[in-house]
Amino acid sequence: MSLDYFQSVIIPMLQGAITTLFLFFIAIILSIPLGFLLTLSVRSRFKPLALLAQAYIYVMRGTPLLLQLLVICFGLPMIPGIGQYLVLDRFVAACLGFILNYAAYFAEIFRGGLLAIDKGQYEASQVLGLNRWQMTTRIILPQMFRIALPAVTNESVTLVKDTALLYAVAVPELLHFAETAVNRDFTIMPYFYAGLIYLIITFVLSMFFKWLEQKVKYE
Repeated sequence: MSLDYFQSVIIPMLQGAITTLFLFFIAIILSIPLGFLLTLSVRSRFKPLALLAQAYIYVMRGTPLLLQLLVICFGLPMIPGIGQYLVLDRFVAACLGFILNYAAYFAEIFRGGLLAIDKGQYEASQVLGLNRWQMTTRIILPQMFRIALPAVTNESVTLVKDTALLYAVAVPELLHFAETAVNRDFTIMPYFYAGLIYLIITFVLSMFFKWLEQKVKYE
């Protein structure tokens, strides 16, 4: 393949990668705090709230992300009476789907992190005279974050790869431009270029989280 052809293919793919990264950052920034709120809801003493949060997590983790995206993008507008008010921009709808889906996964990760904290930590906090807020913010949450960070890293890498599902709801992202080039030029090379871009993104992301793990390890 000539350099000119490589440039003609890679430039649109890099533009698609911007959409991929934009979705990733929106989803990760919003799904993590939402997931933590779900974790608190599951542990709530108010049983209806806890049951509702558990049901939400079960449904979102038990059904395919692609199905959820299709429902939000194409299914909601078909609801009689209110469907016309639920028509969303495809990218916005995709962001909503990713946020709602990954919040459920992060909720389970954070719940596991909380369960892994030794009960002695709670008892020690009470002995030190810390109130519930101080115990949570100074003792429990930092330890939960350290425990959960490797799983958050894995889930974040998975999120990058799952952005390829945007192709199914007609959002022009990285894979869309690779597929377009393959069909147009009858060559498999654009798939390799797309794979390389994904590898670069996930490598940078993994290095960031490894740095973060080392940083919080010694704090």
